[in-house]
Amino acid sequence: MAPARACDWLGVPADHPFGLQTLPYGSFSDAHHPARRRVGVAIGDRVLDLGAAAERLLPGRAADFASGSLNEFLAAGDGAWAQVRAALTDWLSQDHYRSAIEDLLVPAAAVTMHLPFTVADYVDFYASEQHATNVGQIFRPDGEPLTPNWRHLPIGYHGRSGTVVVSGTAIRRPCGQSRPAGAPGPLYRACRRLDFEAELGFVVGVPSVLGEPVPAARFAEHVFGACLVNDWSARDIQGWESAPLGPFLGKSFGTTISPWVVPLAALEQARVRPPSLATELARYLADSGDWGFDIDVEVRINGHVVSRPPYSTMYWSPAQMLAHMTVNGASLRTGDLFASGTISGPRPDQYGSLIELAWAGQRPLALPDGTTRGWLEDGDEVLITATAAGPDGSRVGFGDAHGQITPALPTED
Repeated sequence: MAPARACDWLGVPADHPFGLQTLPYGSFSDAHHPARRRVGVAIGDRVLDLGAAAERLLPGRAADFASGSLNEFLAAGDGAWAQVRAALTDWLSQDHYRSAIEDLLVPAAAVTMHLPFTVADYVDFYASEQHATNVGQIFRPDGEPLTPNWRHLPIGYHGRSGTVVVSGTAIRRPCGQSRPAGAPGPLYRACRRLDFEAELGFVVGVPSVLGEPVPAARFAEHVFGACLVNDWSARDIQGWESAPLGPFLGKSFGTTISPWVVPLAALEQARVRPPSLATELARYLADSGDWGFDIDVEVRINGHVVSRPPYSTMYWSPAQMLAHMTVNGASLRTGDLFASGTISGPRPDQYGSLIELAWAGQRPLALPDGTTRGWLEDGDEVLITATAAGPDGSRVGFGDAHGQITPALPTED
């Protein structure tokens, strides 16, 4: 891997999280053309209009960006991904390209970011051993915290793609059925146990054929990159509905993702061996390569840091998740999103959800402003950020995924 390079004519330092080592992709508009969405690449504190730049300098790829969404580019495959990344690196580091693209750079503060791609299917996994253990201890204090299948396969559930929203979108407190302790029956009411989950999501580019599993070794041929995810959770609704089929309405009301998708090519320096490969696994999971990632995540509630979960501790890698998701022949589609599940480390200050940080409300979390939280309150804002190791000591940034809780709609109860 070549050392990090500074964007000399742009004045972006090599250690900026959105420097040449990152080059994430998103969809944006600006005040001059609010209805016109364009594919952009973040570079420092600016956004390059990639569609217009391609028309001038890489016309063979311009059609991939014409819609303003990433979907066409995602479907173009790893050859196109590498070609465009190499071109961007040249354009943004070599002075003789300055006159060709300088007018296509927009201040990041002046743009509105949109959902970067149309989400096809959404799957959420449960890949952190620490998170699964914590939750098991909360709900089964006298039993084995992990279910018998947990270390043998990546557990997941299918979510609702239509409620995946871009960072900054308000999240309305959901209503639904729950059964509080001691109640004779279920109640229909606004969620009382609203939670966040800090996760990493992976974006599928190249589809697969129905009936043909995708081997883990082909992970980088199908998966374009990663983004931050907050899988908002209504724990009281989830708890009542989850027997016997698992999460449904407690998860489907909103999932926030960051507006920037970081390509896998930017994460080469961050790759690590996942813990699961130290155990005996089915071959389709064992032959999965070192596709774990050393990524530092940070979670804030109302501006206060409450957790710093380390992604390096995740038991299952995204390559294993992809292989398991398709081992039965289920096909991939361009724009599929699959998330890691809550990222939690071994220390209490590394837990990636409020159910763990406040131990299901039993140990309310103290915030620096003097307030406490057992669960999220109306008006609370949760912000998730992350960086990973890049070349030559640089850091690869992911931007942020944030959302604010708004009150539930009135109910008849």
